[in-house]
Amino acid sequence: MTKVAIREIDGRIDDVHRTLSALRHRLSPDGDIVSEAGRQRTRDVFGAPLTPQEVVQKICQDVRQHGVSAVLEYTKRLDSVNLTIDSLRVPEKDLVEAHDEADPDFLATVRRIQENILEFQRAILHTNVDLTRSNGTFLQARYVALERVGLCVPGGSAAYPSTVLMTAVPAQAAGVAQLAVVVPPTEFGAYNSDLLATCHELGIQEVYRVGGAQAVAALAYGVDGIDKVDKIVGPGNLFVALAKKYVYGDVDIDAIAGPSEVVIVADHTARPDYVAADLLAQAEHAPGASILITWSESLWKSTAAEIDRQLNRLSRAEATKQSLEEYGALVLVKDAHEAVDIANLIAPEHLQILADNAQALLDQIPYAGAAFVGSLSPTVLGDYVAGPSHVLPTGGTARWASGLNANDFLRSGSVIQFSRDAFRQVADDARRMADKEGLTAHRASIDIRDEGR
Repeated sequence: MTKVAIREIDGRIDDVHRTLSALRHRLSPDGDIVSEAGRQRTRDVFGAPLTPQEVVQKICQDVRQHGVSAVLEYTKRLDSVNLTIDSLRVPEKDLVEAHDEADPDFLATVRRIQENILEFQRAILHTNVDLTRSNGTFLQARYVALERVGLCVPGGSAAYPSTVLMTAVPAQAAGVAQLAVVVPPTEFGAYNSDLLATCHELGIQEVYRVGGAQAVAALAYGVDGIDKVDKIVGPGNLFVALAKKYVYGDVDIDAIAGPSEVVIVADHTARPDYVAADLLAQAEHAPGASILITWSESLWKSTAAEIDRQLNRLSRAEATKQSLEEYGALVLVKDAHEAVDIANLIAPEHLQILADNAQALLDQIPYAGAAFVGSLSPTVLGDYVAGPSHVLPTGGTARWASGLNANDFLRSGSVIQFSRDAFRQVADDARRMADKEGLTAHRASIDIRDEGR
């Protein structure tokens, strides 16, 4: 049986903080998590050991300057795939064929998940808010859907039709008219029939065989064959995250996300086999941070043994083992108070609480992208079927950032309308502010409407 050398932390709370803070930094976009094969590819393509930030800047600048030719060239050099402007977009017939040949049970699952997502996203969707004051002032908060959105879907080591659902359906709930999917030209990406069938089932007509920073740049700037979008959303590797950061301002983005992560806060009532299974599920993303925080020594010890027992059953056992050893931790604390303190320090993407006082603990941990309460609510259900999007803040950004939802695809604006009586009531206040700021044209704009009263 393979043994996993996962960190087992049992020490002073300050030492725990330092260890987990360092781990969180490694998993952030500043941590530069790139495999040795990836670093060698950078040297081969660019002729120098560029940092990920330098690679992204070079790619984005080239795409902006040279357009689709740069997109095709980087796809050839980085992905070893020769595409033309005519083969960049997945033909409609390929989408139709994938849908026609798809497993009917799979398509039924897609439809049920779509309904779950739509139900939740429509329930939280902002609507216009009107305010009419007694003096004749009319104000409105108006929400208008974005016209065109780009969806980044990973496809390097696994196929993710779930990400198509979790990005496209919230956008559709908001009323976005045009969706453009970019996905790497791999067997798990643009050549994966289940992914293409999902796109067709959702009515997505634009799917492009391009990934990485060049895909983000193509969406942000627009190139021949791919029109510019208003916003880019969706997960990806470090280069995708840094590219989204680079193009922000030319377009909107959802977040600068890092590898996926889960923190499980558990007491003696938690089942070790459940805890181990959930830690392994997160580590399977490879990289993925899997952290248990418990004040039960028996659970702490039993979970490590369960991880060893369950690992060998997995199809991606070696990558999962490496992920656990590099980014996982089993943390033993003295009590629930310390567990809450550490969970808030991490501000995890996914928070699972397996304890007999789960709701009380949840009330003390406000910083999480999504919280899963109880033994029958594993993170995997949020990944796939629950309804909230699985695109969530990582790397501690859940202290201030939120998960993707339908409202992220709306642009808010104000509508302001004054009657004559309302205008006169506020005119003197507007003049006074204009005088204090020395803006005479501002005052004149009021005065010219108030002459003769």
